Amino acid sequence: MRGMYLEEFEPGAVISHTLRRTVTEMDNMLFSNMTLNPQPLHIDYEFCKTTEFGQPLVNSLFTLGLMIGISVNDTTVGTTIANLGMTDVTFPNPLFHGDTVRVETTVLSVRESKSRNDRGIVEMEHQAFNQHDKLVARCVRQAMMRKRPAQ
Repeated sequence: MRGMYLEEFEPGAVISHTLRRTVTEMDNMLFSNMTLNPQPLHIDYEFCKTTEFGQPLVNSLFTLGLMIGISVNDTTVGTTIANLGMTDVTFPNPLFHGDTVRVETTVLSVRESKSRNDRGIVEMEHQAFNQHDKLVARCVRQAMMRKRPAQ
């Protein structure tokens, strides 16, 4: 499987990724511990009972990584040169243990590189939804993509 070459991205195209993932307590605990994040909102059930959510929130950086990761097979695997940035990152609704994440990607813009003729930059918006179709994460991502190899 490969991602898309620069020429295959069309502004306005929406990609509904078929890969989905149910988030587990272990995902959240492992990620929070591996990143040395002691935020009680992620790891302390008793503390979380006193919050408006009543339960642990999935670490937002895990959510961001999962959202982008789900998009990779359909967009950038093997064809990206580098991620250039992620902007406008928001988490409008919480993600909880047991929620299943699905992702949609909208291609915002495509342009050829001004300095190298074998690549270009694609800007895309990723949106992650839970099983109730509530938006749980969003970001705009800029990626440097390879052009299709010359035949």
